Amino acid sequence: MKRVIVLVVLALLLTACNTSAAPDVPEQPVEDTPTPGPYPGDTPSPPKINAPLVEAPSLVSIRFLNSLDGWGVTETQVVRTNDGGITWYNVTPPDITEAGYSVALVALDNDHIWVHAPDFGNYPNSGFLYRTSDGGITWTSANVPFSSGDIHFLDAYNGWVLANLGVGAGSNAVAVHQTTDGGVTWTRQFTNDPNNADAGGSLPLGGLKSGIASANMQTAWVYGVVYSQGTVYLYRTDDGGLNWSEATLPLPPDAEHFELSIDQDQMKFVSPTDGFIAMRLTGDTYQLAVYVTRDSGSTWVLTPTLIPDGGSADFMSAEEIIIYNGNQFYVTRDAARTWSIIPPDVKFGDVYAGMDFSDPGTGWVITLDPNNHRSLYKTGDGGATWFPIVP
Repeated sequence: MKRVIVLVVLALLLTACNTSAAPDVPEQPVEDTPTPGPYPGDTPSPPKINAPLVEAPSLVSIRFLNSLDGWGVTETQVVRTNDGGITWYNVTPPDITEAGYSVALVALDNDHIWVHAPDFGNYPNSGFLYRTSDGGITWTSANVPFSSGDIHFLDAYNGWVLANLGVGAGSNAVAVHQTTDGGVTWTRQFTNDPNNADAGGSLPLGGLKSGIASANMQTAWVYGVVYSQGTVYLYRTDDGGLNWSEATLPLPPDAEHFELSIDQDQMKFVSPTDGFIAMRLTGDTYQLAVYVTRDSGSTWVLTPTLIPDGGSADFMSAEEIIIYNGNQFYVTRDAARTWSIIPPDVKFGDVYAGMDFSDPGTGWVITLDPNNHRSLYKTGDGGATWFPIVP
């Protein structure tokens, strides 16, 4: 009996020893498989815009705000893109069924856009101005006292328009209006139309007016051409458009042998103090003279280089300009003190119909071939290489 008890006790002691020699191992947690992150350099796809898609729009004009966001006008629609021009959406304001060159689009930023259409039943004294503050999802409209003109907004509320009232025999009647409520109402500041009893003479009737450029709501310029050698049409106001005086520019050598003109959008203020003028010299040859101001237009400096063969300029910042002269692109990053010449791999030639650059590297060109087919090309290297994004 004693032997049985001893054996039981030994068995219990051995069990205890084995338990202490092999402690419990805590259970290891199960790790989730990590989700791969984006590959370095990947660009997220832009969000879809709540509007109908447009396949291959035939663009008449474009305005890009950055490398992705842009707006355009076709013969019948107002369209926008948020992927650099690959995908387009129809954001046409209600009641617009015809667009093309008769419609003016003004883009302040990607939310605040204005579209002006003429009232052909009361031309040139009436039009329709559509405004959006949500990127074209919704629009409001207002009747305005002009059918066509050069419209500019300084911010979401304050703007100018040089309204075209008619051309004849080298003369051009115009009216200058201002708005302070985003385009809902406009106040006429000046007119030189001889059919109006209150017509003024400080902005001469003679000469064709291309556009208006404003530094603020008091100071602005009206520019154009008078078809007289050595003379440029350039007038300035400092009282909100009530009175105008002739402005002078330092002219290039031999300018007296050239017709001098400033075309539409070839004068621009990129800030309240910084502005540019691209003046065309037309004679036995074509050239483009570039002027710079840093003091809101009190003084203008003629920059050193005359661009051969004329051309059109796109002003992007106080230092950056791109000019296309029909053969190659001229790029400056130091306010026209020096230029880089970039020959494109696509010879646009006679099919070139307009351009817009968002920065010195990224730009778009509209082409129009003899069959009236429009295409959109894009560059990412300042104009050296181009590829069609709307064939």
